[in-house]
Amino acid sequence: MAEATAEEETPAPKKKKKLLVIVAAVALVVLLAAGAGIFLMMKHNKAAEGEADGEVAEATHDKKKETPPVYVKLEMFTTNLAMENPGDPQAAQYIQVAVELKVDDAPSGESLKLYMPEIRNAILRLLSSKKASELTSTEGKDTLADEIRDAVNSIAGSPGKKGAKPKGPVTTVLFSSFIIQ
Repeated sequence: MAEATAEEETPAPKKKKKLLVIVAAVALVVLLAAGAGIFLMMKHNKAAEGEADGEVAEATHDKKKETPPVYVKLEMFTTNLAMENPGDPQAAQYIQVAVELKVDDAPSGESLKLYMPEIRNAILRLLSSKKASELTSTEGKDTLADEIRDAVNSIAGSPGKKGAKPKGPVTTVLFSSFIIQ
């Protein structure tokens, strides 16, 4: 009988060992699956954060591009216009104009102030060369604005190629008051 009990006891550790190996393998598979799941979730979260960071960076970049415009307000110009009928002294007409220059950035606006005597002279000479009939239409005012922009850019900017517009800080000329009398 002693032999029979010894035989019965031997298979029990083999079964326990098998069971232990199976439980360990299942636990290992579960841990690997959990690790893979966590890895994929973290990767997905990082991708979402990257997109959000990209949107934030893009929004910040757009804000830099969308800086408020810079305007340089010039003193009021009052001068006589070229006469329509040079023989009639009573036909003299005058213009009073308030001009504002839209520039690329604040430093460009500040640099324009260095050239202000030359700029005012060029604008006064340009205004006094015009006839009232040339300036009454919208197209005439637009042409004058372009001529003022080119004159200021030729003074404060770099000259363009021959026949091309001069490059400079002024992008647009605006009239805040325009009176012909």
